[in-house]
Amino acid sequence: MDITYILIDDRNALHRSLSICREGTINSVQLEDPEYRVYLSLPIDFHDYAAMFHYGLPEALNQLPFISESGNGFDSWDEVFLHCSSLPSMLKIIDGLKKGIDPDNPETILLGWQEEPPAAYLREIDPKRFLAFLRRMREFVNRAEREGRDLEFIL
Repeated sequence: MDITYILIDDRNALHRSLSICREGTINSVQLEDPEYRVYLSLPIDFHDYAAMFHYGLPEALNQLPFISESGNGFDSWDEVFLHCSSLPSMLKIIDGLKKGIDPDNPETILLGWQEEPPAAYLREIDPKRFLAFLRRMREFVNRAEREGRDLEFIL
C-alpha cells in the first residue's frame, strides 16, 4: 500500500482546516471575578501547539492541580484553569523543559494519519521558534503571577 506523506504548511488554508492543525490560547483571568473577564491573552499557533505536545509540556504540567470539567487535566481539546498559587511551580516546569530542547536539532514529527486514502501528516518543528514561544509564555506567566491572576488554557 502506498502512503502519501503530507508536510503541513501553515500558509495553506486546506492544511489549516485539518483537525490535526490545532491552535489555542492562554488567558489571564481571575477565577473569583463575578463575571468572566480576560485580562491578557497569549495565542498558541499551529506550530507551537504541535511542538508543545511533541516536547512533553502537557505531561510535565499535569503534575499541577488544573481545574477542568473533563477531569483530564492539561490535555488537547480541553479548557483548563490553573490557580495563581501554582504559577511559581509552572515557571520551574517551563525552565526544566527548556533545558532539554536542543535548539540546533529541528525535527519532523508525525501529527496523524488516515487510512483512506492512506496518508500521513507530518510537521516540521523548529526548536528555536518553540523556545521563543516558551520565553513569551514564561513572561506571560510571570506577569499573571505579579498581578495575582489565574490562567485559563483553551486547547
